[in-house]
Amino acid sequence: MILRAMFRPGMRAYLIPLVAGMALASSAFLPWVIVGEITLRGVPDTMALWTVGLGGVAAVLAALSLITRKNSRHPLLLVGLIALGIMFLSWRIMPRTVADRALTRSQAVAIVEDRPLDEAPVALVGSGIYLGLVASTVIVGFGLTIVVRRASRTYALVDPDDDV
Repeated sequence: MILRAMFRPGMRAYLIPLVAGMALASSAFLPWVIVGEITLRGVPDTMALWTVGLGGVAAVLAALSLITRKNSRHPLLLVGLIALGIMFLSWRIMPRTVADRALTRSQAVAIVEDRPLDEAPVALVGSGIYLGLVASTVIVGFGLTIVVRRASRTYALVDPDDDV
């Protein structure tokens, strides 16, 4: 009976943040940065652990909304904004940081082996960051539906009694 009530027309929309939260949590286990042929997952990094936690919170909030039929769009908006900020910073910072570390390592190897410096390896953004960006954007978009919603009635001002 509860499972059937979860999928009534009023609450079916919460399947969107449920799937997006699970995708956000799983994005931390995918490659975040690709250097040459080496892929670096996000999991040992602190930002990835936050991403897993925020994805889990979003999925739990959406599941609780499906079960209890209560609105949780404001908390989903907050979780989505935090996750979007983390994923955006990861997208901008992590490839550059990994490229700098790879350049430092290649310089150290060139000095130790007494050979000329090779080109610095190129660091590319992996699929995990892109999936996390898309999932957090979906959660933010779902949370914004409560803010950017048409008012059911217009708020007409009644003539104030200024004579008092």
